[in-house]
Amino acid sequence: VQLVESGGGLVQTGGSLRLSCAVSTSIFSFPDMGWYRQAPGKERELVASRRRYGSPYYIDSVKGRFTISRDNAENTLYLQMNNLRTEDTAMYYCAASKLTLSKPDYWGQGTQVTVSS
Repeated sequence: VQLVESGGGLVQTGGSLRLSCAVSTSIFSFPDMGWYRQAPGKERELVASRRRYGSPYYIDSVKGRFTISRDNAENTLYLQMNNLRTEDTAMYYCAASKLTLSKPDYWGQGTQVTVSS
């Protein structure tokens, strides 16, 4: 199974980016998928997750700004990021789990998001 992220880049404060995670197999086989991020000198943190059914999860700092979605037909996971802040600067990783995202089974290689002031 391969997860390939894209969509990162350099954006100014207040700007938007849309991250994509293309999966080499049916994402329907993963009950839980999401996006982690890791900033320099900080631990990796779960930013948003979306189970096959149910409401999405977001950390408090991105609520109202980020939207996670799953496209089962395209086998792709998305993260729409609006009103970006400098503190959102990090490497963003797509993750997939057959059980729970607290212990992902698969990771992408990461895509860098840099927000400048």
